[in-house]
Amino acid sequence: MKPLIIIQARTGSTRLPNKMTMPLYDGKSVLDILLARLKLAKPELEIEDIVVATTNNYKDDAIIEICNSNNIKYFRGSENDVLQRFIDTATKYNAQKIIRICADNVFLDITSLAILSSCLNTSGEHFDYISFQKSDNTPSILTHYGFFAEGVTLSALKKVKSLTDKSLYHEHVTNYIYNAQDIFNVKFFPIEEAVKGIESHTNLRLTLDTQDDFDIQRTIYSHFIEKKLEITPSNIMDYLDNENPELYPIMSKTMKSNSK
Repeated sequence: MKPLIIIQARTGSTRLPNKMTMPLYDGKSVLDILLARLKLAKPELEIEDIVVATTNNYKDDAIIEICNSNNIKYFRGSENDVLQRFIDTATKYNAQKIIRICADNVFLDITSLAILSSCLNTSGEHFDYISFQKSDNTPSILTHYGFFAEGVTLSALKKVKSLTDKSLYHEHVTNYIYNAQDIFNVKFFPIEEAVKGIESHTNLRLTLDTQDDFDIQRTIYSHFIEKKLEITPSNIMDYLDNENPELYPIMSKTMKSNSK
């Protein structure tokens, strides 16, 4: 069976409440835009389907409305135990392999996503977890790039649940797995193979946690849509380097105050 994309989304952010529903461009929210990009790319991704995993909190009715308007499936589960929410979502949709996406990442790299999907589908070796890492071995999930997803198996998530009750590992779904490579079979692709030149962009931040993040992403997204440019990491880095380098200091300041 092909992997299931599960997108983690909720409205209850402490740093930027309702960030998922704020209009980024032409009345469309970050989640609207991410879902549209994934639906467009779906035929090339070798995936089973796309599901949004949100919470039982009534405030997340707004997430369900976005799912319905985009004809995307959803699951409602625990607000604080995100690990359990993923286990329940995968079980509901009969998925053994998962591609985990954070809805914060509107500029998600579709090419890197296809690498994960292909590995999950075709690898002769069983991996519990696959993703990308920097040359210093930092997993992409711990960077501020906002371009990368993760592949994980349902069995690995269930194993984490059986091994620990610590809130850290139930809030950060895959943290336990990539830090226990003596227990789990983990594969990391070099991040530079996915996006050439990215490690030299030390101040690049395109994940969404703050109002500054939102304003920067609105500026970038508007430029790419109005200029009819393809949204790729390389194109975004070129745009920032050559046309809007003044955004980097703002990103750097936000990175220092929002450590991973």
